[in-house]
Amino acid sequence: MKLINRIFFFCILLVTAFRLNAQTELQHQIESLPGIESVTPIEYDSIYTESYEIFIKQPVDHNYPDGKYFTQKLYLSHIDESLPMVIYLAGYNVDENKSVELSHIIKSNCLIVEHRYFGDSYPDTQDWKYLTVKQAADDQHRVIGLFKQIYSGKWISTGISKGGQTTIFHRYYYPNDVEASVAYVAPLNLAEEDPRIYYHLKTVGPDECRNKISQFQREVLKREDELIPLFKEAADKKGYTYSLGNSRYIFEYMVLEYEFAFWQWANDPCEAIPSHDASNEELYEHLKRNSPLEYFSDQGIEPITSFFYQAYNELGYYGYDISDVKDLLQEVEEPTSKIFIPEGSKPNFDCSLMQDINTWVQKHGNNMLFIYGEYDTWSAPAVMLTGETNAVKMVKKGGSHRTRIKDFSDEEKEIIYTTLEEWLDIEIER
Repeated sequence: MKLINRIFFFCILLVTAFRLNAQTELQHQIESLPGIESVTPIEYDSIYTESYEIFIKQPVDHNYPDGKYFTQKLYLSHIDESLPMVIYLAGYNVDENKSVELSHIIKSNCLIVEHRYFGDSYPDTQDWKYLTVKQAADDQHRVIGLFKQIYSGKWISTGISKGGQTTIFHRYYYPNDVEASVAYVAPLNLAEEDPRIYYHLKTVGPDECRNKISQFQREVLKREDELIPLFKEAADKKGYTYSLGNSRYIFEYMVLEYEFAFWQWANDPCEAIPSHDASNEELYEHLKRNSPLEYFSDQGIEPITSFFYQAYNELGYYGYDISDVKDLLQEVEEPTSKIFIPEGSKPNFDCSLMQDINTWVQKHGNNMLFIYGEYDTWSAPAVMLTGETNAVKMVKKGGSHRTRIKDFSDEEKEIIYTTLEEWLDIEIER
């Protein structure tokens, strides 16, 4: 019995030693790639065998690769070098090694790329001219080229919301970097403040629900003087400050934002919208839950300041239709999301790039899967397919901006799975 125990213990030691050696070998391979600054082992999800936080040198301007550089943050989760690689293209900062749905579905390696000018991937210079769709795509292209020296399987790009946009943009510039792409809830805005948003908000969902939203907004504005103290008290508790304007100005923007956010996030069902005879506390709690205090605060804006420059330089965004409440607004006269544009930056919006990308998606965007939620306000400027490619668009009935593959019915998921299997020549475990 003692001999058996010793043999078992010896086998465990051998397996452990082998795994440690494999981890060391992978880390050595990564560290040997050009431009890698650091590779730090981190905890990993159970489907992986090792994970790393990685920093890589990137040119601030890829047109001059020997000029100034910044360090870009990556997260790598590894199973096997021969398996597919899902590369998650974030549109913002990435604070931790997050779970990526697609990697779990196809049991693949996963590489997460933080976007330039966000989080830890910020150049020392705040020269906004280098924050472009093309420069970001160049970052991603360089990362893929380097890690393909290690990972020989199929590559699939993916991203959510602005990351979904980033996924589309990267494919536009570098269509052969990956075998397929899955873009979640990605708007493709065709104007500085895309008017399709307004049409969506006038037609989405049941008539009764839209009427309740309008009545709620009007009731809140009628009681503005009573509700603003509740807003100020809640903001003070959170430690939020507001440099965009005074309390009334911010409160009115919260009310205008409510309609967009209600359909985007679906935090509450229509039945939860308070009636006109609800208490001040009930009205305010519902407003705060669906149009968060943080959105217009300095603390909420600071991490995504770069996005607003991008929005009004290349990406497009949205404004506010005030026709239903204009008579009740006291402080806000001509609302626009341009209030978020960072001070000192001078974006100059040109719709031609988004128009070109839209045309490319329709005519050349093969092996691209688009996931949307029917009610999500960002589905208003969703990709519109014309049947000229093999791209697939799946819209979750009643879905919000939180829509993921897991939210679809079994029949719909089967369409998604078989599509990916065909494009990637793999089998997905059901």
